Amino acid sequence: MKVGSMSLDRGSLVEFRVNGDRCLGVVDRPEGKKFWQVIDQRGSSHQVKLGDISFVVPEITLPDYQSIADFWEQVEPLLDPSGIELAWELFGSEAHAITVNELSQFLFSQTTPPALYAAHYLLSQDKLYFKCKGDRYEPRPASQVESLRHQQQLERERAEQQRLFWQKLRDRLQGQEITWSDSDYSRLQPLINYAVHGEACPQKSSAQELLAQLNRPKHEHAAFDLLVDLGIWTVHENLALLRSNVPTAFSASLLSYAETLTQSGITDDAVRLDLTHLQVYTIDDASTREIDDGLSWDGRKLWIHIADPTRWVAPSDPLDREARQRGTSIYLPTGTIYMFPPLLAEGVMSLVQGQKCHALSFGVELDPTGAIANYEICPSYIVPTYRLTYEDVNQLLELGVEADLTAIAELARRRSQWRTAQGAININLPETQIKVKEGSAEIILEMQQNTFARQLVAEMMILAGEVAATYAHRQQIPIPYRTQAPPELPSQEELEQLPLGVVRDFAICRCMSKGEISMHPAPHAGLGLALYTQATSPIRRYTDLLVHWQIKAHLSHQPLPFSPEQLDVLIKGLEPAIATATQLERQTQRYWSLEYLRRHQEQVWQVVVLDWLREQEKLGLIFFQDLGLKLPMRFNRHVMIGDALLVQVSEVNPRQDIITFHEVT
Repeated sequence: MKVGSMSLDRGSLVEFRVNGDRCLGVVDRPEGKKFWQVIDQRGSSHQVKLGDISFVVPEITLPDYQSIADFWEQVEPLLDPSGIELAWELFGSEAHAITVNELSQFLFSQTTPPALYAAHYLLSQDKLYFKCKGDRYEPRPASQVESLRHQQQLERERAEQQRLFWQKLRDRLQGQEITWSDSDYSRLQPLINYAVHGEACPQKSSAQELLAQLNRPKHEHAAFDLLVDLGIWTVHENLALLRSNVPTAFSASLLSYAETLTQSGITDDAVRLDLTHLQVYTIDDASTREIDDGLSWDGRKLWIHIADPTRWVAPSDPLDREARQRGTSIYLPTGTIYMFPPLLAEGVMSLVQGQKCHALSFGVELDPTGAIANYEICPSYIVPTYRLTYEDVNQLLELGVEADLTAIAELARRRSQWRTAQGAININLPETQIKVKEGSAEIILEMQQNTFARQLVAEMMILAGEVAATYAHRQQIPIPYRTQAPPELPSQEELEQLPLGVVRDFAICRCMSKGEISMHPAPHAGLGLALYTQATSPIRRYTDLLVHWQIKAHLSHQPLPFSPEQLDVLIKGLEPAIATATQLERQTQRYWSLEYLRRHQEQVWQVVVLDWLREQEKLGLIFFQDLGLKLPMRFNRHVMIGDALLVQVSEVNPRQDIITFHEVT
């Protein structure tokens, strides 16, 4: 029988493929009309289709499969790939298609069976210089060869990178220090995405394959653990932050722009009132770096100074576009993600003690009841005198050594009484501040009591918001107002059945209507104000920045930057970013709260039953009196709202957001 032009008989030496691998074998006998029994050099028998025989070595018959080894010993010294390049240089210049016989004659000056098979082997293995056309091989054009060479080089580099990547994985898991390259991170990206997004990850199969190759379980928690073991992540990696896609850094181009801005000495177009003679108190937590408000008293007027970032930011400039995308600064236990680059937010935009600063100042006169009798708003220069914490203010007021601060405190009390008379709803729920020390992961958890110093600052900020809203409404300046519908509060009889303090305050709080941002002025029921906007944190909140731009433009008799329609579009566009920031803050606070309790799992805590979540399932909300935390608990006995209990953590897993408690008797 013949295959192509070659005769196929018992003892013929043929080349065929087994699972894609090249094999040599001796023909034994036919198997029907389409198959031949072929014995390879290891003595294994194969049923081979005629179409799967890729080459019949001419002019040779072997007595048995053991002779194949002797034949291969004659072929192997001839397999020099450089000969193919020489043949291409000769025949390619003539565009001459060659046969196996011609290559054998050219390379070896002979056409013996070993030489012919070596020529076939080299041609069929070559993927660069020749391409097969029937029983001939055409030389490729020089441009195509060059392109293929480049591709092969890239493939070799990728293969080497892959080899080095796996070597790094093994070395790191054995405790060696490793420097990861960009290509390493791209190979780890499916694993990172799987750890972040779990079953919803489109690269799940690639990640699971990598896990399997390292004999790890093929689930997202194993992916997280592997990334920790590799030193890519820490055990407290913020997955909520990674899922949110919130940018944690600023681009190099924006940082360069900010740097240039602070050094350029740009002219301030605003006409500013010089208030540098006033004594200015800035009051914040010790850890605060964006100082955006200060207070003064000139003997007649109360002055509320708000940092003026519009001195440095113009609508639609690079800083504005970035701030608009972020919407707000985000405050996490591990640090702040700023709306503006820290160079600006902590520097020239802030009211820094002892430095001449740009501000938007609200000068307010109150009548004896605490209502606004007169006011003015003006761009200003100020020099902050004192950088105080809330604790500092409480001590100074107790000592009575700062007359201006004492006067401001008295005005804050008057304002609070006036707002209460207007229907303001005062809720005193403690807030918990969680800080994680950088590098050590030490958790500092403090319950912030609503001290008078905090109430003082809050009253001043509310007052500035009322003044800004009143001015905008009277002058028909479009701004985003903050509104809140009146709540449906429990009856006095219902409230009196609840213990005074946090339980009663929480019952009131859960009845409050959700605050809204609106282009239409409306009352804010919770604050007891007919008009209100937020204007006191323009470094931290984009909506406050919008209020500043609108009011400053009107004060300087310039066209307003935004129409009502433009503002409405802007505010709606901010909603997703602000919602994401709020959720991220809550999820991160929750994680570190659970981690704190995990580290104090043996401690017994005093709690109060705050409310029911699902009473029929005995699932309630408990309040930790020493920590200010509110967490769910399932009870195994009948309890009442307001009951005091002792509880201990039964199970806690911050990463999986699991915590359960049991009552200690």
